[in-house]
Amino acid sequence: MTLSAEELERYARHLVLRDIGGPGQQRLKLASVLVIGAGGLGAPLLQYLAAAGVGRIGIVDDDEVALTNLQRQVIHTVADVARPKVESARDAIHRLNPHVRVETHQARLDASNVEALISGYDVIADGSDNFLTRYAVSDGCFRAAKPLVTAAVGSFDGSLTTLKPYERGDDGVPNPTYRCLFPDSPAPGAIPACAEAGVLGALTGVLGTLMAIEAIRCIVGFGDGLVRKLLLVDAMNMRFETLSYEWDPANPLSGVSTQR
Repeated sequence: MTLSAEELERYARHLVLRDIGGPGQQRLKLASVLVIGAGGLGAPLLQYLAAAGVGRIGIVDDDEVALTNLQRQVIHTVADVARPKVESARDAIHRLNPHVRVETHQARLDASNVEALISGYDVIADGSDNFLTRYAVSDGCFRAAKPLVTAAVGSFDGSLTTLKPYERGDDGVPNPTYRCLFPDSPAPGAIPACAEAGVLGALTGVLGTLMAIEAIRCIVGFGDGLVRKLLLVDAMNMRFETLSYEWDPANPLSGVSTQR
């Protein structure tokens, strides 16, 4: 698949990057990414994936745009209030880059539909706001052998990692699953919702943009990403820290008990 003259101009700053160039930009054009959630994390993520030239983007969200969303969900506008988020985001992407094909899934992802939703995409990026969805997505990606970029934000903090538990590292040990990092879901009510605790709007932009970098890295294959690493962002004190984590032999997906 070749790039048109308009695309060559549009992506000129990628094309001169040694680690992307023409071959990398063509991989982006041929690639597909499913973004789960068109909210605080999904908004910048979707915009930068589209701007980068990812050829096909899927959006999963069952919610409608509310006025309270606009403090951080920058892909939507006042005119979009009460519209389905997937439709608002789709229209914004088309305005930004008409070369991108957008597929909307107005649904709430759970264990019953995750397999069908993720099956047609190369990379999955989870910007959902609850652990039930995160576990469903991560379990589904493990079984389908799909790379997963997943992030979360609190009031002034955030975290990001990339999961490829279907692969092994250079040491021969399996890469960790999401359940290696978070074995158990917090008790209901243990973590206050955004509506109760609040969230710094620009923080979601930082994490969502970093998610886009990781998704693009998964497609193009440059640099050293966040597999086996958890990036922690502290916006209160402007600190970034990267922690390493490993495969847990007791995890229920790829642990010792699952091996023959």
